[in-house]
Amino acid sequence: MAFFPAATATTAAAVAFTSTRCVSPRPSSPYLPRGVASSAIAARRRAAPRAAAVRFSVRAQAAKKSVLVVNTNSGGHAVIGFYFAKALLAAGHAVTVLTVGDEGSDKMKKPPFSRFSELTSAGAKTVWGDPADVGAAVGGASFDVVLDNNGKDLDAVKPVADWAKSAGVGQFLFISSAGIYTPTDEPPHVEGDAVKGSAGHVGVEKYIAAEFGSWASFRPQYMIGSGNNKDCEEWFFDRIVRKRPVPIPGSGMQLTNISHARDLGSMLTMAVESPDAAAGKIFNCVSDRAVTLDGLAKMCAAAAGAAVEIVHYDPAAAGVDAKKAFPFRNMHFYAEPRAAKEVLGWTSTTNLPEDLKERFAEYASSGRGDKAMSFDLDDKILSAVGAAPVSVAA
Repeated sequence: MAFFPAATATTAAAVAFTSTRCVSPRPSSPYLPRGVASSAIAARRRAAPRAAAVRFSVRAQAAKKSVLVVNTNSGGHAVIGFYFAKALLAAGHAVTVLTVGDEGSDKMKKPPFSRFSELTSAGAKTVWGDPADVGAAVGGASFDVVLDNNGKDLDAVKPVADWAKSAGVGQFLFISSAGIYTPTDEPPHVEGDAVKGSAGHVGVEKYIAAEFGSWASFRPQYMIGSGNNKDCEEWFFDRIVRKRPVPIPGSGMQLTNISHARDLGSMLTMAVESPDAAAGKIFNCVSDRAVTLDGLAKMCAAAAGAAVEIVHYDPAAAGVDAKKAFPFRNMHFYAEPRAAKEVLGWTSTTNLPEDLKERFAEYASSGRGDKAMSFDLDDKILSAVGAAPVSVAA
């Protein structure tokens, strides 16, 4: 997944935050034109219901578009392109999905690629090839919109962007990452917060802003949803179904954000259908609720209909690297989708307790819970804190 760079905050720093602290609103909106004062933002919020109704009317009459999705063949982001394509097709748009690599590769045997028939049966076209030569891969077809859901730096995205510009594509969208935000003492991250200047995604955002009049960048975090092939909630299920303790670094009160991929697809589709509103904007492509790491473990257990034993530990004291021992960042890391709500009139449908039930049903049907699995790193942690299972302690 593109947004798993090394954690830069210590466990102590993570514990210092509290989930009940109120965050002051920023004095101005970073995703509106400069000079818009906070009073104008307040007025917009008061007028939100009417504005949302107007936007819906415009979207309902919007011209149908031809959209190219340049989709990664690995990591957690592949599911974004899958759900975006489904949302576009449901809205009547024409969709071509260009997946990196070869159709016959082993990667294509896994979801979401193994479910591309759901797209083609709805009218989508799927092709495979090299994003560095998009024109050849799509056979000279023309598009109104291009989404790059593959590149993480300018070297990878520039050929796609340059081709799109030369081909007269009207709107260019880019899947960036909320991982480019610098750690903050004032969570959540909102559009306009400081980013890591050296991050490859930042270079891409600057480039497309200079090259396209109609562009937008979307910064996702962790995702959930049928067809996702990135281990996150499965990490918890692996331990819960085997009645093993779940080791969580720090206090377990670190906050994060998990969004259903259908929400990411709907946000992107709204940008396609409201290009003027989306033009030149950054969007945190996330749900509107945070969850603690302990809370996630408990929700996973509830989805599995089982109990859970949570064990907290200090990675340094246990002699382990938290990035290798745990699938989430050992710090507060969550963003808020202010721009999508205020600019596009978007709303989140993520319901984590229910969405986890969907994921556990797929986990159970896969047979993964019955397979032999080693937990050497867990055992090292549990032994260090005196909470190892009897079989390990012996």
